[in-house]
Amino acid sequence: MKSKILNGLLLFSSLMVYMEWSNQHRIMFQAEAEVLHALLFAPKSVLHPLTLLPLLGQLLLIFTLIQKTPGKGLTYFSIFALGILIIMVFVAGVLRLNLIQTLSTLPFFVVSVLIVIRFRRQKKLQSEAAYESERRD
Repeated sequence: MKSKILNGLLLFSSLMVYMEWSNQHRIMFQAEAEVLHALLFAPKSVLHPLTLLPLLGQLLLIFTLIQKTPGKGLTYFSIFALGILIIMVFVAGVLRLNLIQTLSTLPFFVVSVLIVIRFRRQKKLQSEAAYESERRD
């Protein structure tokens, strides 16, 4: 259950990233709505890896929330796919000294680290349990 909560938090934190460029600004969920709209009506205008990869990452996160147990591989790929864009937003925020943009990315990074820690602990516990059962035999 905790994995689903973390994946939900990861999805939510990715949607709350604030992006600003020249004289425009968007929160990620606004940009996603525009991409989905363009994907339906003018697909060639959004055929770019930095547009489609984060969208795919969010769709996979939604899929992991439907699964009984969220898949480790899907979750890691989602972190990677979303992380590419969010790291770029973070770097742009740091370079422009935009505190709001920079801070809006931090929840995504914190939840990503928590997910990696959770999967590593699960793996360690599983290997210890396997060792104990093998030792008893």
